Amino acid sequence: MSKSGKVVKYRKPLNLNIGMIIFGFIFIYIIVCIITYFRSEHIAGYEVTMGSLSTSNIYTGIAIREEQIVYSAGDGYVNYFAGEGEKIGANQLVYTIDGSGRLAELMSPGKEENTLNDAELLQLRQECISFAGSFHDRSFYSAYDFKHVMNGAVLRLATANTLENIDNINDAGIAGSVHLYYAPEPGAVIYSVDGYEDMTASEITKERFDQTLYEKKSLANNELLSQGDAAYKLCTSENWSIVIPLDEEQERALADESYVQVKFLKDQTRSWASLEILHLPDGVYGVLGFHTSMLTYCMERFIEVELILEEEKGLKIPVSSIVEREFYLVPSEYVYTAEGGKAQFVSRQVYTEDGGLSWESVNVTVYNESEGNLYIGEDLLQGGDVLQKEDSEETFTVGTKATLLGVYNINKGYADFRQISILYQNEDYAIVKSNTTYGLCVYDHIVLDASAVLEDDFTH
Repeated sequence: MSKSGKVVKYRKPLNLNIGMIIFGFIFIYIIVCIITYFRSEHIAGYEVTMGSLSTSNIYTGIAIREEQIVYSAGDGYVNYFAGEGEKIGANQLVYTIDGSGRLAELMSPGKEENTLNDAELLQLRQECISFAGSFHDRSFYSAYDFKHVMNGAVLRLATANTLENIDNINDAGIAGSVHLYYAPEPGAVIYSVDGYEDMTASEITKERFDQTLYEKKSLANNELLSQGDAAYKLCTSENWSIVIPLDEEQERALADESYVQVKFLKDQTRSWASLEILHLPDGVYGVLGFHTSMLTYCMERFIEVELILEEEKGLKIPVSSIVEREFYLVPSEYVYTAEGGKAQFVSRQVYTEDGGLSWESVNVTVYNESEGNLYIGEDLLQGGDVLQKEDSEETFTVGTKATLLGVYNINKGYADFRQISILYQNEDYAIVKSNTTYGLCVYDHIVLDASAVLEDDFTH
C-alpha cells in the first residue's frame, strides 16, 4: 500500500522457463518441416520384385486345309449317310439323290423305334460340351451351326437301321429314282461350304478375319439339289495349317522360332506346329503347320489358339524408372583399389600453385565394366583429364564416352545410379537380369519416375 493509501498491483518479474523455450523451438521446427514437405516435390519409390511379363499370345486363326468340293451328279432330294467330321474311305457311301422325295419318309425315325446306345449318346454329349465351352456372345451365329450339326447327327444315328437295310427300298417301288453316290477318295466329310476351300496362305487378307463378313452355307438332309450344286466337301490330307495375324511386337517375338507349341482353346489340347512368317501386302502373318489333328478341327474355319512361348523371368521394374546416362570409358588398368578396402581410385594429373605437375588420387565409382573398360561418372572426371597407370609412367587422356541404361537406387536415401540389362520389355514394365555386379537385387527400392531426380539427390 502506498503512503497515499491507494492499493498498487504488484508486477511479477518475467521468468523464462527453459522447457518452454525448447518446446517453442521444436514447435517452430515442426511447422517449418510441414511447410517444406508440402512445398517440395515428392519422390515416389518402387520395390523391385521377381516376376515375368505375360504377353497376349492368344489368336483367332483361319484353318487352311486340302479341301475338295464334291458336286451333285443328279437332281433330287439329298440324304446323307456319312457322319459329318467322320473319315471315310474311297468308294464308301456318302449320300443319295432321291428323285421321288419318298426316301426321307421311309427313313423317318417314326417308322420304327430306334434307341441310341451309350457310345452314340456320348457323341451327342461331347458335341454339346464342346459348343458350350467355345461359345461367345460375339459369335452368336455359331449357335445355328451347332443346331445344324446336332440335327444331322441325330438324324444319321436314328436312321442307322435304314442304312443297314437300304436294299429294301426296292420293296417301296422307288429304286429307279434313288441313286447312291460314293466318295471318290478317302477324307473327312463336311456338309458345308464357305468359299475358303481353294484359298492358300499367301492369299490371306485382313478382311478374311472379319467374322461378321463370313458366310457359310450348310448342306442339310432332304434338301432339293440340282446337278452341279455342292453336295458335300472332303478334307483329303492330314497336313493342314492355321494362319494368324501378327503385329510388329509379335513378329519380333517369333522371329527366331521355327517350331512353337500350340494350345487349342476349344478343348485345351496341345500340339507342336512348324512356324513360317509371311510378309504380305496388307500385313504380317504367321503360318502354323500341323501334321495331325485335322480330323478333330475339320468342321471349324476359325480356330482360337494360344502359343506357348518361354517367358523371360527376372526383376520386374516400371519402364518409367529407366534412365539413360553417359559415362567416361577408362581402361581398367588405370583404376586401382586401396589396400584393404573396396574403394577405387585413379591417379589424376594436376597443376600446383607454382605451375608444376603433380598427381592426386581421386575416389571414383565404377558403374559397369565391358571389354576391359570401366564406366565412370561425368561428375568425377572431365574430358581432357590425364590419368597415370599405377606403378608406371604410362598415361591416358579421358575423353571417350558411352551410355548405359539404368535406374536410381534409393536404398540409402539418395539417388544412386545402377546399371540394368533388359531381357524383355513392353509398354509398362521391363524384365531385367538379377544379381548382376553393378545392377539390382530383389527388394531394392528405386525411383518410380527417373525424370524427377538427378544423381545423388536426397529422396527422404
